[in-house]
Amino acid sequence: MALVDMKDMLHHAYENGYAVGAFDLVSLDFLEAVIEAAEHCRAPVILSVAEPHFAHYDFELMMPAVEAAARRADVPVAIQLDHGRTLDSVIQAIRLGCNGVMLDATDRSLPDNIKATREVVELAHACGIPVVGEVGYVAGQEGEGAEQHPGETALTVPSEAKVFVERTGVDFLAVSIGTVQGRARQRARLDFTRLKQIRKVVDVPLVIHGGSGLNEDQFRRLTTMGVAKINYFTALSDVAAETMRARMKQDRHGSFTDLKKGVKEAIREEVERCLRLWGTAGRAAEVLARCRPQTAVESLLLFDISGLEEDAGHALLDKTRRVVCGVPGVRDAFVGDAIDDGRGYRHVLRIRFASPAAAESFPDHPDWQAFRRKVLQPRLGENLSLTFRAAEGAAVNGQTDRSALSYI
Repeated sequence: MALVDMKDMLHHAYENGYAVGAFDLVSLDFLEAVIEAAEHCRAPVILSVAEPHFAHYDFELMMPAVEAAARRADVPVAIQLDHGRTLDSVIQAIRLGCNGVMLDATDRSLPDNIKATREVVELAHACGIPVVGEVGYVAGQEGEGAEQHPGETALTVPSEAKVFVERTGVDFLAVSIGTVQGRARQRARLDFTRLKQIRKVVDVPLVIHGGSGLNEDQFRRLTTMGVAKINYFTALSDVAAETMRARMKQDRHGSFTDLKKGVKEAIREEVERCLRLWGTAGRAAEVLARCRPQTAVESLLLFDISGLEEDAGHALLDKTRRVVCGVPGVRDAFVGDAIDDGRGYRHVLRIRFASPAAAESFPDHPDWQAFRRKVLQPRLGENLSLTFRAAEGAAVNGQTDRSALSYI
């Protein structure tokens, strides 16, 4: 399993002067190409799902494939929500498997940006998930980038960056120093003096949006000045489109699958170029040694319901599942009836959590506490609660901690 803690991954990059690529995905071709490139270069990588791209695919259907690819990879991988617009977007992303999130509140005043980001940080940290915040604004100039990020660029003010990080507690900071979202009209002129000033007052890994279009010297300078993550999409989209246009010239009557031949390979080559340029290639082993795995945690509650007819009992079970699934950090929940005698327990509630931290914070969530106390507990008979953490390298998951999660 190579899905690892994103905070550990980026701090390793920050401390060792290189940047991890966060490559936006819009199809399985992009997903497979990024993973293949990372494995070929032996590089850590971040699979990025950006909310502005959800118009191109069903986020809920896409995420199982993204998570499966991450866990199957033999290099360190993290999954991030990029440009999340609301707290609800962040909650959904964590539920679906993102282990890093970004709230984009750059369209708000600095005080409102701080307030909204702080709310996300408190929720995400309770789930064991790190957060990217952003001060300043990186606008687009042409095409899709201009549509999704309209308006004028606002460069990051170092003093505002300092206040933002201190008051929000973000793990990483995205900054605006002259890059452009999407395709640029001319070579971006980066304000490295501003970046140096930001790094002096902010001691967290820095993030660059709008990585496409920068030259080799710009990238190398960024990675020596605290930039640990570079978001990258437009150049991948462009090489994919150029490949399809070239195929169309060769075969005007080709099918869809004919016309997309070579797309994945073109994307992979561009990703590999970036990984080598940013100093990420060859880092997989040391990053794996440094990073905590994104550990799966599940809890079981075996119990009886007393004093209710069968239909009312099933209604209570369904309500229990819905309340549990509404708690941030819960991936999913299952309720069921015993097929046999259940060894004294007629029902089960199984909960899958995003992380050990999410499992630990679950019992204290006010929605669960209120439901448990007022609705569930008065109807409970015999019960037993168990929490399991994935046993790395073992054939069976079974490290049991009966005290880690007390439901009742």
